Amino acid sequence: MAWQVIFCYFGFIAIAASNQFYYSILEELKLNSVVGNVAEDLGLNSSNLKMRKLRIVSPHNRNYFNISTDNGNLYVSDRIDREEICGSEKRCFLNLEILAENPVNVYSTKVEIQDINDNTPSFYKDVFNIGISESALPGAQFALENARDPDLGTNSLQSYEISPNSHFALKEKSDSQKEYPELILVQPLDREKQEKYEFILTAYDGGKPMRSGTASVKIIVQDVNDNYPVFGQKMYEVNLEENLPTGYKVLHLNASDKDEGSYAEISYSFSHISENAQQVFTIDSKNGIIKTKGKLDFETTQSYEMTVEAADGGGLVAKCSVSIQIMDMNDNSPEITIASLSTPIPEDSAPGTLVALLHVKDLDSGKYGDVNCYIRDIKALTLVSSSSNYYKLVTAGPLNREETSAYNITVIAEDEGSPPMITEKTLHITVSDVNDNSPVFGKTIYISYIPEQTPAGISIQSIQASDLDENENARITYSIINKNIDDIPVTSYVSINSMTGILYAHRSFDYEQLREFQFQVMAKDSGSPPLSSNVTVRICIIDKNDNAPKILYPSPDTEGSALFEFIPHFAEKGYLVTKVIAVDADSGHNAWLSYHLLHVPDPTLFTIGQYTGEIRIGRDLPDTESLRQKLVVLVRDNGVPSLSSTVTLNLVMADNFQQVVPEIKANPITHLLHLMLHSTL
Repeated sequence: MAWQVIFCYFGFIAIAASNQFYYSILEELKLNSVVGNVAEDLGLNSSNLKMRKLRIVSPHNRNYFNISTDNGNLYVSDRIDREEICGSEKRCFLNLEILAENPVNVYSTKVEIQDINDNTPSFYKDVFNIGISESALPGAQFALENARDPDLGTNSLQSYEISPNSHFALKEKSDSQKEYPELILVQPLDREKQEKYEFILTAYDGGKPMRSGTASVKIIVQDVNDNYPVFGQKMYEVNLEENLPTGYKVLHLNASDKDEGSYAEISYSFSHISENAQQVFTIDSKNGIIKTKGKLDFETTQSYEMTVEAADGGGLVAKCSVSIQIMDMNDNSPEITIASLSTPIPEDSAPGTLVALLHVKDLDSGKYGDVNCYIRDIKALTLVSSSSNYYKLVTAGPLNREETSAYNITVIAEDEGSPPMITEKTLHITVSDVNDNSPVFGKTIYISYIPEQTPAGISIQSIQASDLDENENARITYSIINKNIDDIPVTSYVSINSMTGILYAHRSFDYEQLREFQFQVMAKDSGSPPLSSNVTVRICIIDKNDNAPKILYPSPDTEGSALFEFIPHFAEKGYLVTKVIAVDADSGHNAWLSYHLLHVPDPTLFTIGQYTGEIRIGRDLPDTESLRQKLVVLVRDNGVPSLSSTVTLNLVMADNFQQVVPEIKANPITHLLHLMLHSTL
């Protein structure tokens, strides 16, 4: 892969290859120092940076960098100490992942931390106490502890020197890839002349400016001790599982000395050990057993290097190196981080719509760090693997808010340890409504019965529709679809409250003029675009008894004149004298008529049919030359309360019409009706 240098300034270097970016910076940069412009390097439009929501998804517990959404600059947001982050590693990298949304993209980024000379060489001990036999010959060598400097290259430890003296010189010796200072005896010692010497040992690094550290060296001139302690090995290598308990026996060192007495009594100590190792391990000075005193963690430190010193009672010292490798165990559960979450999601989202972007990691290594991620069976959503350690939660099929308005998605991350470690994280996803349901009426047809003469303005029916959608998509308004009834708009008869759906009468109805009518009501939601449904409403007018019977015969128009009916002498019982005819404009029971004799001089002489109105002779007529009877007939309907009308008839008995000519001449119309009636009967 060809790399291309993009820019370099003030110690920052940015290099890009494919979808991966590389920056190089010096450690200990000031906060808010700009590393580079991510937006330019990614080729993003500066005008929509806020919409893209650039941010860093760091696998570290600390976020050393941040991104400005105003200009796309990547800047330092926390102290960056190369030695703290990478220890003694030759090259130190921070791996970042830059997440952009709308659309979602993940960009891998490496930031290399370059060393600066920010550490001073230091010795494990402030004072070195060395016992040297007065019999030691010039040229004898005595090992000192090396200094340590966590910086790299020329910034690290370069040389040693001791303060000027006449008896000792300094030499550097390589042992296990480390430079140790050694004292060289230049002139013989005489304990009786001088039994103590003291001078300063100084360690220098090669940085600019140079840094140095010192320790005091104290020499005790001893009587003869001519055998050094001896370790069985120069290098001890130990592998430890990271889940070992505190107090675990790591290694039993055993050095021997051929001397006797106090010169053969050996004590053990760490002569070179890092600070973090010093927090984890301890050594028994008497028996040389190294044990754990702190927690081992492969994810924090994978190896420890230390030097153990065995000193006999005469001050002679031997050294050995101990290398401890920490073996990874499956002691870390997978971690699930929500990098992006879109909720609510519209119910009409197409399959494949991104709902959430998840980042999954496991701090363990090897198969212990390999993670499988899945969700429990939910048909509407599915989890698909994206780039390294990323998963996309997307829609798998159509959503229906009316069936399921929310989902509790349990994301399960399981590593490949035995037994595996499992992490679950629940995402609450809500589904937002779209206007995909038309209003539905509670009935297929609404029928209302209204008594006639009901006053205008009264409510006559409540029309109700429901909508499975919500909010504006479910807010319904009602209206009447206009049509004409006998060339009159239906809105002249009724109106509807657009919010409640209640119908009101605009006028008082007359059953005799309008018995029923129907129209349609539309229910329309407030969605965009709106959806609507129609329903038929039928209004039936109920008759009231508001019309009295109308007498057609005898005509009430002649009420001011006497009405004459002729009865011949030969008429017998049961003879039909006349018939009262009446009608009622009402209907049903209100139009059922009955006839009654309201006034009659002799109740036995005439009868009337209650439902026919026929007036007949009730008994044989008396033997008289003439008979005149005045009857009042009542016609009554069956309403509650009932209404009635009356008519008056004059019945005349005569053998011929000439006997009643005066009366007939006085009322010729009545005579004509009488003749017509009798011809019909």
